[in-house]
Amino acid sequence: MSSIKALLRNLGPGLLFASMAIGTSHLVLSTKAGAQYGWIMIIPIILANIFKYPFFEFGIRYTNVTNRSLIEGYKFRGKGYLWIYTLITIITTFTILAALYVVTAGLFINLFDIPNLSVGHTALGLFVFISTILILGRYKFLETSLKFVITILFVALLVTTILVIQKGSVDAVANFEPPAILNEVGILFLISLIGWMPTAVEASSWISLWSLEKYKLLGARPSLKEALQEFNSGYIMTALLAVFFLIIGWFTLYGTNTELSSNSTLFADQVVQLFTTHIGSWAYIFIAVSAFATMFSTCMTAHDAIARVSLDILKHITPEEQDYSGKKYYVIGILFLALVNYLVVTVFSANMGQLVALATFVSFVLAPVVGYMNLKNVMSHDLPSQYRPGKGLQWLTYIGILFLGGFAIYYCWLFFN
Repeated sequence: MSSIKALLRNLGPGLLFASMAIGTSHLVLSTKAGAQYGWIMIIPIILANIFKYPFFEFGIRYTNVTNRSLIEGYKFRGKGYLWIYTLITIITTFTILAALYVVTAGLFINLFDIPNLSVGHTALGLFVFISTILILGRYKFLETSLKFVITILFVALLVTTILVIQKGSVDAVANFEPPAILNEVGILFLISLIGWMPTAVEASSWISLWSLEKYKLLGARPSLKEALQEFNSGYIMTALLAVFFLIIGWFTLYGTNTELSSNSTLFADQVVQLFTTHIGSWAYIFIAVSAFATMFSTCMTAHDAIARVSLDILKHITPEEQDYSGKKYYVIGILFLALVNYLVVTVFSANMGQLVALATFVSFVLAPVVGYMNLKNVMSHDLPSQYRPGKGLQWLTYIGILFLGGFAIYYCWLFFN
């Protein structure tokens, strides 16, 4: 009972991680994996969650023991570490957030059948609404609200998954031939799935900064065991939700030879319509709520995290190291991100796919580098030896670096050829 009370008291960073991670990687990629390739894709999903686990765990470990962010740890390891992470953040700041809002705006229009609204105006409304929530409530409200959002999302997805399994898998069309996984198209899809499952590795610093905010709220740091227990609960939930989405895609679409849209918004709407055809129109509300809650919570957590990361980087790359952690700077950061990304949505809408492709390339190729940087942080003298990861976790980290590094090398070869 005491461990459950401790878990509920410390609930925060792991919850926000789950909320942030279950965006496009789950709604689109996990569903698409099941729809196109069937149950076999559960293997790369599980492997990605296992091999990436240490990179995110180190964000909790380093901050809990040192009371510093991973970004500050990069500075201690050397300016090169800090500038690599700064480069990744600059590119993702002006691409990924805009893309998330566009997808969420499109989902809102399609799922709730409001065709007169434009994506641009809906995205603007979301920027205003989410920015207001973050500015007024900051971390405390974000954490509290996401407890309800994640609960609704988990229940809606669980109900949908059970309904799908009870209904049984859809009948395959005559002469159905499963698509090959180990050709160029299949491997590129695997790279996308693994690269964003459960999320990009640079998000480890987001968890680190959320942990610092949680400790301020608590007025004390929990033990490392309690902090990891809370994070692990969120991480396991993230992996389970990925499996739920895969099962839904597998049971409702696999074997139908349905042409799936490459556009995230159209794909999500397409999936919802196919779900209701397979299960019944009465289930629409469960699926619509699941899809929109997934993307809305991702927008909110990503907006908050990128603002915090940008301010923390700014502190450590400037010679005077001014503290930008105050509310005034947070408000400026939130509004600046909203304004810049809305401009990206309106000005570069035609090239949004190319911008996201650039961010995906940089994020994926540098993922093993960020993983190595995180390992250097937790193996440094910043942590007493008893708090450093054990041999098993170290080996898992090296395997994860090789795993991601191999895919990154192949991705570069395809990209430049």
